[in-house]
Amino acid sequence: MKQKQNTIHYIIIGATMFLLFTAAGLVGGAMFLLNFALTPESRGKDEAASRKFMFERYEGLEAWYDSLNAHQALHDTFIVPRGDTVRLHAYYVKAAKPTRRTALLVHGYTDNAIRIMMLGQMYEQALGMNVLIPDLRFAGRSGGDHIQMGWLDRLDLQCWLETVPTLFGDSATVMVHGISMGAAATMMLAGDSLPTRVRAFVEDCGYTSAWDQFSKELKEQFGLPTFPILHMASALCRWKYGWTFGEASSLNQVKRCRRPMLFIHGSDDTFVPTEMVYRLYKAKPAPKDLWIAPNSRHAAAYRDHQQEYTARIGAWAERYL
Repeated sequence: MKQKQNTIHYIIIGATMFLLFTAAGLVGGAMFLLNFALTPESRGKDEAASRKFMFERYEGLEAWYDSLNAHQALHDTFIVPRGDTVRLHAYYVKAAKPTRRTALLVHGYTDNAIRIMMLGQMYEQALGMNVLIPDLRFAGRSGGDHIQMGWLDRLDLQCWLETVPTLFGDSATVMVHGISMGAAATMMLAGDSLPTRVRAFVEDCGYTSAWDQFSKELKEQFGLPTFPILHMASALCRWKYGWTFGEASSLNQVKRCRRPMLFIHGSDDTFVPTEMVYRLYKAKPAPKDLWIAPNSRHAAAYRDHQQEYTARIGAWAERYL
């Protein structure tokens, strides 16, 4: 009898130790995933490397950038959102001819404002519009301790929208245009209550939700299923940063948006799979339009189809701004 009791005792101890080690491994793995995804060693903090990369990638961009600096037309501006201590940075450029039409441009994951400057050139030079280009948190000259996957970024974008009359005049009208994570932020912003000056949106290759994107990457990069590690990482994100992967949903937000939105996606995008844009487009009430850029991979539609991209954006701005 005593031997049997000892055996049961050892089984209980062994099972308890196994569960404790398993739980510790799960929490450790989830914390690794959270840090890997939201606090990577970000290229977005290296402005010199970003300029070099962009000037080599887009012909004419360096000349435009240098011309703006030579004429003191490229300006820095900073804000600290209400109730916050984090200082946020943006570049802005006023159009050569005074206009109310303004583009708010939103960069992608681990990028910065410089890495979306090619669209700044398009809007200012080709379309004659004012341009405002923020560094999102944990990028460029902005503060912040993690990448927000667009969800809390939408609140910062609301703060930037409040600066538009000061920078460009009380009559300014705004189109918000984002690429990749910036497109997700644009869609997430679009579902909120916004000032009437915000007239339209352009989202280029944004994901349906942070949950969907992380689930895909977890499988492709680590060969792991969603359950249980992504659930734990999302819970840790709530504990550490105040939001979850599931609530960071572009899909849910576009359902609430009644203002015009142009959806753009490369036909060969495997990073943010092209199928996502069809779900987003279906969920968005009219007015809306969709352009699948042929043979383009992720975030390459403008580079691959510069003339058509510019023409489509120009027509969209002409129609709604």
